[in-house]
Amino acid sequence: MVTMPSLDRPTMRGYSRVVSKTWPGGIRTKMHISALRSLFLAMVLSPVLLLAAPHAQAAEFKMGVVDPQSVLEKSKAGKRALETLKEYVGTRQKLLAKDEEDLRNTEKQLKEQAPKWTDTEKKEKEGQFRTKVQDFQKRAQEFNMELQKKQKELVDEYMKKISTATQAVAEKGGVSIVVDKGSEQTVKIVIYNKDTIDLTEQVIKEFDRTNK
Repeated sequence: MVTMPSLDRPTMRGYSRVVSKTWPGGIRTKMHISALRSLFLAMVLSPVLLLAAPHAQAAEFKMGVVDPQSVLEKSKAGKRALETLKEYVGTRQKLLAKDEEDLRNTEKQLKEQAPKWTDTEKKEKEGQFRTKVQDFQKRAQEFNMELQKKQKELVDEYMKKISTATQAVAEKGGVSIVVDKGSEQTVKIVIYNKDTIDLTEQVIKEFDRTNK
């Protein structure tokens, strides 16, 4: 299963569980983390099982496990994608931080100048300030939505590529079924496995070979 890394340390995963992240400036993001499990099982296990079914009785049944999270984080293409996402977040965070600082300065000026204004002027200035705060909150919310969308797009795109690489490794090695092993950061799906059936490193190599 793959989760989106906290962008202090980039990653990716599915959608039944939710991971929250608070960025500088108080912007909070949620990364849905468990759809990948279903997506991975549907995309990898089904094709491999279909290929294996006619030969299940005639040949030795071989099973493998893979950690899609590691494939994403350790592969060259995955690292590039996560770095691009991290840069996007950093740029938007700087813009929001500047807007937040401007609001604080405006609030300070309002408090200093308020004694000089009439009640009508105070209401007018306070109304203008509330509008600015609401605009800022709207921009922050839009950023969170954009980030979640980009994360989902990244997960969907790379899980398809990871599943293709996994299937290629499985077919080459005569593996009948491959299970998403999960990780300590997300859900530990496989409780125990021998190192000999862990295909993660092979999948990383295949992924890098086909995704320059």
